[in-house]
Amino acid sequence: MAFEKDIFFINEALIEAKKAYECKEVPVGAVLVFEEKVIARAHNLVEAKQDAAEHAELVCLKKGSVYFNNWRLLKTTLYCTLEPCAMCAGALLLHRVERLVWGAPDPRQGAHGSWVDLLGIPHPFHTLAVSSGILEQESKTLLKSFFQSRRSSS
Repeated sequence: MAFEKDIFFINEALIEAKKAYECKEVPVGAVLVFEEKVIARAHNLVEAKQDAAEHAELVCLKKGSVYFNNWRLLKTTLYCTLEPCAMCAGALLLHRVERLVWGAPDPRQGAHGSWVDLLGIPHPFHTLAVSSGILEQESKTLLKSFFQSRRSSS
């Protein structure tokens, strides 16, 4: 069940995803929240930077580390429009993010059960609470529209 604040912050992540769409990036957006305040926001920059590691989640986590001047992002929640991949799931654990909220599943790369379930395995020293499917349809619709437009322009 979605909390009102989860819907609000996923909508903020969707704003970022729409920025990615406009830049011809896969439309994934993320926001990092601390004490009910957005402290970092990002969208995919893979094409712009020609770097497969420039996922919205990773860019957002880097910005969060700058905000705190610390790699530990304790007591934060990352909101993302798409289920994180294995790389991003690992980064969430390494950064000690407390909670993850994501929108649409990613059957190709999702690391919370769609492809593999890295986040369902108990971690030896960090617990990441996860909520999924928040504004799933809105995230799916944006992704579907993006890929349809890319196929029709090729």
